[in-house]
Amino acid sequence: MRSVVEIQDVSFAYEKEQGTLSHIDLQVGQGECVLLCGESGCGKTTVTKLVNGLIPHFVEGGALTGRASVNGMEVADTEMYRLAEQVGSVFQNPKSQFFNIDSDSEITFGLENAGVAPEKIKERLETTVLALKIGPLLGRNIFSMSGGEKQSLAFASVYAMNPSVFVLDEPTANLDAEAIDILRRQIMQIKKEGRTVIVAEHRLYFLMDLIDRAVFLQDGKIIRIFSGDEFRGISEQQRIRMGLRSFTDPVMELPCARPPGTKDGLSVENLSCTFDRKTVFEGISFSAIPGEVLGIVGYNGAGKTTLTRCLCGLLKEEGGTVRLDGKALNRKQRNRACSLVMQDVNHQLFSDSVWDECEMSMPEGRAEEIEKILKAFDLLEFKERHPMALSGGQKQRLAVATAILSGKRLMVFDEPTSGLDYRHMLGVGCMIRELAGHGCIVLVVSHDREFMEKACDRIFEMDGRRDGNG
Repeated sequence: MRSVVEIQDVSFAYEKEQGTLSHIDLQVGQGECVLLCGESGCGKTTVTKLVNGLIPHFVEGGALTGRASVNGMEVADTEMYRLAEQVGSVFQNPKSQFFNIDSDSEITFGLENAGVAPEKIKERLETTVLALKIGPLLGRNIFSMSGGEKQSLAFASVYAMNPSVFVLDEPTANLDAEAIDILRRQIMQIKKEGRTVIVAEHRLYFLMDLIDRAVFLQDGKIIRIFSGDEFRGISEQQRIRMGLRSFTDPVMELPCARPPGTKDGLSVENLSCTFDRKTVFEGISFSAIPGEVLGIVGYNGAGKTTLTRCLCGLLKEEGGTVRLDGKALNRKQRNRACSLVMQDVNHQLFSDSVWDECEMSMPEGRAEEIEKILKAFDLLEFKERHPMALSGGQKQRLAVATAILSGKRLMVFDEPTSGLDYRHMLGVGCMIRELAGHGCIVLVVSHDREFMEKACDRIFEMDGRRDGNG
């Protein structure tokens, strides 16, 4: 099998940080699907950046030794536009790679940028739509799409460029089960075409029958490279010791949310909300009592995030009532009573250091309380670091930590385990359970069924514009 990607004795350290990668050796053959796995911060994303050229072309100040090549081209010596012809990247947040506002233009953007003839662009667009079965995405405004649709569009825009290597970095972090299945079928398609796939992921169940090899990293080093069969044969105990997520699709069996009307806790009664002059949901009704964790589930685009923003007073309801301990609350009152961890935590990190971020959430808090929380979330050693310099999983944990430190009565978490490994997923679950144990009302919006089965007591499902209990 011809090697398409070769990484030889590569070590890399970001500026002002300890070594991120240490003497990495990896060869990936044509048509292989290779999984990069390991706990957050182990170096998975950094390996993907070696392949797609973000290192060294876009990461300044890092110390790089060794060599990486793609199809015989030295990554460090090759212009990015030439690398982009060979390597296509799909990132965790698809919004970070969009350049247009309509879907058709986004799919063809790379081809137009490369100067491909119009008739060839049209032909390639038709081929992409047919191969990936994305007809419903055509002629759409990107801003009106769900998270899963945006991820499919990002994949399609890369596929249209016809690269030989696909690099996917945590592509399922914010996807529902249906969107994950679509992504799985897209990976199957490019494998069938003989493309090379390198995917860094925490969620593993959807990849188990697709991967040819699995590369397990720890502290910037490759600990072991498994064949597909060896990896699938790992015992449950060994998987947990390695800090890896479930190898099977998690089953969630939890009772439905309580009906509205509770006098002790949160009561949502016939709530409706519009956004951008469109009805997002109507007729939402449920209760959540102190000491319980209520999970809110539903497909991408069902209105879960809009519901959290409405409950926290960030959006005005179109109709209905939100009560806390029997008292109806207006937007300002809800805002004072709630703490929200957003799906995109970059929108709520403001300070110059991790410690300052915590102090801003808890202005009169004691240093030992902040230290305890940061230690619990493996962030204490980063207390002087700028929040934007943290990894995606570390940012997520910091946002959860600040919410806990705020001490609000109603705690709302929107995808709190996005990008988290098994150990940190359990850690967030324990903290959420502890909050409920101290009398907080906790709502968790998530697609992460493995997490919800462990952390939640009840489930409220949003399955359309008009919702009732269950």
